[in-house]
Amino acid sequence: MLNVDTFITDYRGTNGVIRQSNEDFFVDEVPLQLPSGEGPNTWIHMEKNGRTTLDVVLDIARELHISRKRTGFAGMKDRSAITRQWLCISNITPEELPDFNEVLHNVKILEIKQNQKKLRMGQLRGNKFKINIRNTEDPAEDQEIAEKVLESLKITGVPNYYGYQRFGEVRSTTHLVGKCLVEGDIKKAVDTYIGNPNEEEHNLPYESRKLYDEGKLQEAYDLMPKSMRYEKSMIKELMIGQNKHGEILEKDYIRAIESLPKPLKRMFVNAYESYLFNKIVNERAKIGIDKYFDGDIIIDKEEHWVHEINEDTIEEDLKNFVLNPTAPLLGSKVPFAEGKQGIIERKVIEDENITKESFECPKTPKLGSHGVRRSVRFKIEDTNVEQIDNGISVEFFIPKGCYATAVLREIMKKNV
Repeated sequence: MLNVDTFITDYRGTNGVIRQSNEDFFVDEVPLQLPSGEGPNTWIHMEKNGRTTLDVVLDIARELHISRKRTGFAGMKDRSAITRQWLCISNITPEELPDFNEVLHNVKILEIKQNQKKLRMGQLRGNKFKINIRNTEDPAEDQEIAEKVLESLKITGVPNYYGYQRFGEVRSTTHLVGKCLVEGDIKKAVDTYIGNPNEEEHNLPYESRKLYDEGKLQEAYDLMPKSMRYEKSMIKELMIGQNKHGEILEKDYIRAIESLPKPLKRMFVNAYESYLFNKIVNERAKIGIDKYFDGDIIIDKEEHWVHEINEDTIEEDLKNFVLNPTAPLLGSKVPFAEGKQGIIERKVIEDENITKESFECPKTPKLGSHGVRRSVRFKIEDTNVEQIDNGISVEFFIPKGCYATAVLREIMKKNV
């Protein structure tokens, strides 16, 4: 976890490593509802090995010669895992589909059913995980420790941190680009995204980013592999501006940002919000994520604000996860809490030397954010721990939008 150093359980860590192989990290997406078997849209239940959701969706669209917009899915799944989920293709029958087991790489089709409605982003209840933690200190004792940690987390909830996927796992720079946009430093935002090489990257990305930092735009562009298509599109805009004006102006840097796909460029400020959210929850965890403090902004299970707190029932409602305290994904319109939580929130934003209004991003207003309140914890269910040859295997279910690594770090007592 980035920007996090607090643990809420007191047991020693198992240590160990995750994702030694894709088979060590299994995710099964749980939809809100299953397809009925009738209707104009075809839902496909599949298992993917080492492939992201978007990879497979693009392959399907290419194979069927259709627009990507005719496909749908409820959630994005990681590459470094074995993942199961439903995908949807609109206005097509199962009979019109090829044998995807033959044409899709590292994909196994589990079931195909028709449905009246399409499948859209967010239409899932959550995810079931089965994760192997290998090379732990003492597998027999570590099984007991993991069981105790999970029982404790069932009572308090799990700190609702954002995982490294939100920021970039090899180059954790997405939030840094967002910070630059919030601060209005567009050149620095572009430089941070294109340049800023990381030694853990492969040679071509590393060397091409280095060339960019040296001001050698054409050389950087030529060296970049096809996988760096977004960086290449930005450099192209910068070179157009340079050729036109004899130098690169701020408006050229803005055009470079605007050349990116909407979901990607929106992600920058969202990642910075997530980075600050982690810090706020980290501080809140020191005083209790399962407690109510005067001035807290509370939400119910549907994430609606509770404007009148019943002092007689609040503790029981928190215990049963009927209600939850919140922290802000900071933005131009999100309100601060009062009391202890409000002090935490104000200090974090003051330490960043920004204001809520900064999130309007006046130089790139379409990328600004109003912000929202988010629960500081999430509920964990259906837990199980087993001993394996060189470690332990952990199973659990968590709601959508929550990160399994927030659970694992409490077991392993290290950021993962």
